[in-house]
Amino acid sequence: MSFSVKLERLLQHYHDLRDTLSTSTVSDPQEFAKLSKEYSDLTPIAEAISLLKNTEQEIASLEALLADPSTDKEMRDLASLEFHELKAKLPELELAIKIRLLPKDADDERNVILEVRAGTGGEEAALFANALLRMYQRYAANKGWKYEILDLSETGIGGIREASASITGKGVYARLKYESGVHRVQRVPETEASGRIHTSAATVAVLPEVEDVDIHIEEKDLVIDVYRASGAGGQHVNTTDSAVRITHVPSGIVVTQQDERSQHKNKAKAMKILRARLYEAERVRKDAVRAANRKSQIGSGDRSERIRTYNFPQGRVSDHRINLTLYKIQQIMEGEALDEMIDALTAEDQAAKLAEAAEV
Repeated sequence: MSFSVKLERLLQHYHDLRDTLSTSTVSDPQEFAKLSKEYSDLTPIAEAISLLKNTEQEIASLEALLADPSTDKEMRDLASLEFHELKAKLPELELAIKIRLLPKDADDERNVILEVRAGTGGEEAALFANALLRMYQRYAANKGWKYEILDLSETGIGGIREASASITGKGVYARLKYESGVHRVQRVPETEASGRIHTSAATVAVLPEVEDVDIHIEEKDLVIDVYRASGAGGQHVNTTDSAVRITHVPSGIVVTQQDERSQHKNKAKAMKILRARLYEAERVRKDAVRAANRKSQIGSGDRSERIRTYNFPQGRVSDHRINLTLYKIQQIMEGEALDEMIDALTAEDQAAKLAEAAEV
């Protein structure tokens, strides 16, 4: 089937949906909701196709005008200018449609659980992990997303051993999914008297948040331990066994939660994180199978993959997956310029998928 025929059929299907919904011939509420969602999802594609078709019609009209010997010179010059401008737009319009037609990641609209852990580098790694956590918090604020710390293990002098946070909003996973992996930092620690540059690292994991219906966990597969939470002292230390540790025996995944004073709330948060980790493990497994047949893959989600280096002396951030370097380290760490990096990763991933689709 040619590209133009495919677009024509898709546009016709969109119009058929619109007619069905407008005449209220669907009596089943669930079916009506399903068709409404499909119509809504197709609207951006249908609008892009209509724009392409209108542009092609304008080009055809201008061609006819230019071919008409009775067209005067002034009109011919204007028509020729507009003709070449519209012709130059066609590849861009077609590409926009092809990108919209790419299979959607089913998890793109999900909220996420963000996990940040200090890696190699001792206290400097813990300080960098905290800086990354703040970067994502500020980025979330800039996007108007809700950000909530689920668990936080601090070092006591400004660093974190590990932390997890819930980020809620529109298209959160679509924007943050490329952030999973090892983030490396090169800078002079404040405690370094000789001014030597140290290299340390932190690991980031971005997990799509899932519900009970998305992944089923057998109660018999869980070992749940409760214990007294530890903290900084005084009123911050619980006097009851409110901290919760859940072990998922088949996978060996262990989740601890002690941020809340209520054992029930800690267990609920721990289960949320456990579901996300189990879902992500299955997702990564499936991606690995698909990746075996792909020439390139952006954002595999592999936590051992070094994806980015933050070099403070040079003021640069380099993403190793796409060989992109931005000399905007402060703006990125403030969450302001992170979109530039994410946009480039998204574009590269789309290009890889378009190339893959062309080979099929």
